[in-house]
Amino acid sequence: MNWIILIIAGFFESGFAFCLGKMKDTTGMPYYLWGIGFLLSLILSMFLLAKAVQTLPIGTAYPVWTGIGAVGTVILGILFLHEPISFGRLFFIVTLIISIIGLKLVSH
Repeated sequence: MNWIILIIAGFFESGFAFCLGKMKDTTGMPYYLWGIGFLLSLILSMFLLAKAVQTLPIGTAYPVWTGIGAVGTVILGILFLHEPISFGRLFFIVTLIISIIGLKLVSH
């Protein structure tokens, strides 16, 4: 169950980074709404990470959390923020995903 909590925490990490990316392109009320989304995602992400590390080793949970957040943020940036897609970016995202899976496989 804590692995599922950790994965959800990683999704919220992508969420707060995405909201931050949207904030840079807006002004007025949309800016503040994206800011609220940023804060809510940040709080939920940290809370869920803290819950997950009650039983998972921090040396595994933290890299998995940041890895999920990084992969999700790159994908969201490509899909919604018109960030460039290149062979190099895709290659390193795939290696990051493989590393996340590897950490899961070798943890107890």
